Amino acid sequence: MRKSNSPLPGLVALVGAAAFLLFTIPGQAQHTLQVLHHHVRPAVANGQAVPVGRVPASERLQLAIMLPLRNQAELTSLLGLLHDPASPEYGHFLSVAQFTERFGPTQQDYQAVVDFAKANGFTVTNTSPNRLLVDINGSVAQIEKAFHVTMTVYQHPTENRTFYSPDREPSLDLSVPVKRIAGLNNFSIPRPKLEKAAVKQMKSNATGSGPDGAYRPSDMRAAYYGSGSLTGTGQSVGLLEFDGYELADVNSDMGGESYTVTITNVLVDGGTAGSDGDDGEQAIDIAQAIGMAPGLTSVRVYIAPGTSDIGVGDVDIFNKMATDNISKQLSCSWGWTPDDPSDDDPIFVEFAAQGQNLFVASGDAGKYTGNNNTDESYPAEDVYVVAVGGTDLTTNGAGGAWESETAWSDSSGGPADNKFVIPSWQVGVADSSNDASSTIRDLPDVAAEANFDNILCDDGTCYYNEYGGTSYAAPRWAGYLALANQQNVINHGTTLGFLNPLIYPIGFGSSYDSNFHDISSGNNGYPAVTGYDLVTGWGSPNGPTLINTLTGAATPSFTLSDSPGSLTITQGGAGGTSTITVNDQNGFAGSVTLAASGLPSGVTAVFGTNPTTGTSVLTLTASATAATGTATVTVTGTSGSLTATTTIALTVKAAAGSANFTIGASPTSLTVERDSSGKSTITITSQNSFSSATTLSVTGLPTGVTSRFSKNPVTPAANGSATASLTLTASGKATIGTATVTVTGTSGSLSHSATISLTVTRR
Repeated sequence: MRKSNSPLPGLVALVGAAAFLLFTIPGQAQHTLQVLHHHVRPAVANGQAVPVGRVPASERLQLAIMLPLRNQAELTSLLGLLHDPASPEYGHFLSVAQFTERFGPTQQDYQAVVDFAKANGFTVTNTSPNRLLVDINGSVAQIEKAFHVTMTVYQHPTENRTFYSPDREPSLDLSVPVKRIAGLNNFSIPRPKLEKAAVKQMKSNATGSGPDGAYRPSDMRAAYYGSGSLTGTGQSVGLLEFDGYELADVNSDMGGESYTVTITNVLVDGGTAGSDGDDGEQAIDIAQAIGMAPGLTSVRVYIAPGTSDIGVGDVDIFNKMATDNISKQLSCSWGWTPDDPSDDDPIFVEFAAQGQNLFVASGDAGKYTGNNNTDESYPAEDVYVVAVGGTDLTTNGAGGAWESETAWSDSSGGPADNKFVIPSWQVGVADSSNDASSTIRDLPDVAAEANFDNILCDDGTCYYNEYGGTSYAAPRWAGYLALANQQNVINHGTTLGFLNPLIYPIGFGSSYDSNFHDISSGNNGYPAVTGYDLVTGWGSPNGPTLINTLTGAATPSFTLSDSPGSLTITQGGAGGTSTITVNDQNGFAGSVTLAASGLPSGVTAVFGTNPTTGTSVLTLTASATAATGTATVTVTGTSGSLTATTTIALTVKAAAGSANFTIGASPTSLTVERDSSGKSTITITSQNSFSSATTLSVTGLPTGVTSRFSKNPVTPAANGSATASLTLTASGKATIGTATVTVTGTSGSLSHSATISLTVTRR
């Protein structure tokens, strides 16, 4: 990004696709340069934007060079199979490493771009695991020389501000194909899909549980999901934001309701976590996701600098979401006008291949006009995202169930302004009543409450029934998908991935009305009609029914938990206890038989109640000759064909008086890819003045895995400790899977062991 004293405003925009053309520089010999396209806005090219000066040569810009994906035909085919329930590939989503290996730029090409940047004086500020982006920082003088442009300041043709842009399409002396150079202009500034009501628009009969009847986030859960048991456990929601927020505003948006979800800030391009004086959008996005899914493992807030100096924040955020691959439901409540409608497609395609789904607010300006120079339609109109429109919801009372819903008049929708070709899953949606296009991507796909009957808290001040927008609707759908993904993981061990190929067949099918609230009244310039329409798409989610249709009926199951999760007992002592709890899921009501495994020699386990339908107290006791050291005790519960496990970290100490030692490993679990290695520190701790040499050995190694100690034997000081580093190396043909590796320390007649859970994976 630019230095904070920059005289220029705004967003550093995203940019174009590569080609190879002949380019002549006056006064120089003719040579072949790679010329890019779609980096100069029409307003600059046609003279509508008036130049007012040059960008200072010393001004520094943050840019991102994007490379194209490989094997596009294979990738397109794979995406179809991953989201086709009839395909054996269904739900077998790729890891970041797998996606990069099959479809990312080659390491050689990526390194060539890095070398090009450094050779031209740029600082490489970040490289990405998927090899799609090379982030660079350089002066305007360096940019002009490397890309053969003149960076010029122009008067914006429709806004009261200036913007910067190259005067011509960039070209570069590089044979490796480049898709775009993000950050060369700031013609378009991202804006939140959030709207303040005029006095006449304020809703006086709101039925929420907040002040003046305004909707709290939890009201959306009650309306769209009901009283089911899914909470989003194990799932993460990722949010795209420009500028930070104050946690106090999130808490106020929650309406005073407590929550335990971990909120993690992921700062991109120098973004900061605190608010700059306007955090309304950021706070509601977080609160709405949590309100719908209060058991989320985390909400990850990806923050780039604000709209006065945002650098290449949007492309870098999207790419960070993809390479993290943690949040399987993503939400964007911002809109901007791209240089090229395909700007972010390589990243959006990676989302789909990795089982991630991006919801985008469709906008708050009514029907699309066909003018792609607005901030309303992108990125919502992209074919690889789920566009979320807005509705006016009525519940049957404060915190009550869904009662009725009409189209919100400001909900943006229509055939895509940027003329994206209609995707295969949307073919057939157009009919004589809905004005949808049969050749262009239609929006939105789904909808949720977005009228002026919500809570918004902004830097300490809260407003009730004054704000609305599809920016409320998008994170609500992200939270709802977290519920569905929680159930799909239980039933099938994977997430659902990109929703549109899954929900359109439901819309076309006979069970549509039981899965969606079909909204057929109201308009945004287009009418809301029975079935699909250009105001609300297929409508809002109809409780657990849609989740069950997407994931299969909820399967009764259970999990186990323990408290405490670690115990220390002494040879010949009274033992220690941990309470094992059976946690019912989806109506499970069976009896569970418990068993303990992984016990050290001489240690016994007794369950107070076995089998149990609730809790059972586990007592672990060590005999006078029990093996000392650390071990992982696994408690397994079985009920018919269902099983669940939980683990307890157990330490057995020597009885007082005799010299002895304990052995421990840290960490106690390792994941190692083939052709790589992992390390664990083995610690020998003296007891009762033990200070003898202790020889270490390893057993239980999978085929193809070798071990090496940094030193062996090890000798602790009396009543002290000594360590050795254990390296476990997996060959290229090592057995895939998880194994228990046992590390044993032996000194004379004394012998104690520690275990490490080793998982070998493919690269």
